[in-house]
This record gives sequence, structure tokens and C-alpha cells, in this order.
Amino acid sequence: MLSLTLVLVIAVSNLTALGFLIHQLVYADVKDGRSLMVAALQVWLTNIIVFGLAFWELDRGGPVLRTQLPRTDLPLADFRFSQDENEGTVQEVADGSSGTSDWVPTLVDYLYVSVTNSTAFSPTDTMPLSSRAKLLMSVESISALLTSLLVIARAVSILH
Repeated sequence: MLSLTLVLVIAVSNLTALGFLIHQLVYADVKDGRSLMVAALQVWLTNIIVFGLAFWELDRGGPVLRTQLPRTDLPLADFRFSQDENEGTVQEVADGSSGTSDWVPTLVDYLYVSVTNSTAFSPTDTMPLSSRAKLLMSVESISALLTSLLVIARAVSILH
């Protein structure tokens, strides 16, 4: 619970920073495109990290349960990874599947989900299954979209 609370505090703080950034764009006469770009990059990268951590902490009961319990005893999954469906494919792919190799998602897998969600504004190979995963991915996509479209576009226009 403590780690989820910390992730929530960071997420709310980062979304607040994004709100301040957008407010500065709309209501202030911002002339420094470089500092605006740095601020947007900080918000975007923090967004990726915080949502990756949130996905990692929530999915299938969290990282401790995923490594301690057999797959059959885990809570329902929040995400569908391709490794969970690769068992019936060609041998070199099937060998890395969760059914064959006892694969479980790690922090890197959830950070990858977060990066692709922040750059494509949608899931790529890992699909959200639960309402909370869909809600989290929606919030992440919208904040990444606002950062990209509003803040970065304005910063680039100031630089030219």
C-alpha cells in the first residue's frame, strides 16, 4: 500500500506540473522555448516512469505475488502480454512463452507498456483487461498527448 501511495503522490504531482505548464502556455507570454522543452520532457519522462510503476504494482497482485505464487493462484490479470499467448506458435517463439518458460512480466515489461502508451497514445502489444488498467492507460495517454501537442509544439514554435 505504501508503494502505491507513493506512486499516486508522484502521479498527482506530475499531472499538476502538467497543468501549470499548460497554464503558463495559455496565460503567460512564454519566450524561452528551451526551458519549456526541458519542462515538457521532465513531465513526459516522469509520466512514463510513474505509470510503468503503477502498472507493475497493480497487475496480478503486484510484483511480490507474481514471483511467489503459482500462476494458477494469482489474481486476475490487468494486462494481456503476448507471452501469455505464444505457446502454440513456432518453436523459437513458444520457448519464451509463459506456459513453457514460466515467464512473468518484470518492471521492464511494464515500463515498455508505459513508453508505447505514451508515444502511440494507445496500447501496442499489451492490452489492458481490467477497468482500472484502461483508466490508467487513458489518463497516461491524455497527459502524454497534452504534453506532446500543446507544450512541445509551443516550445518548437518559440525556438523558430
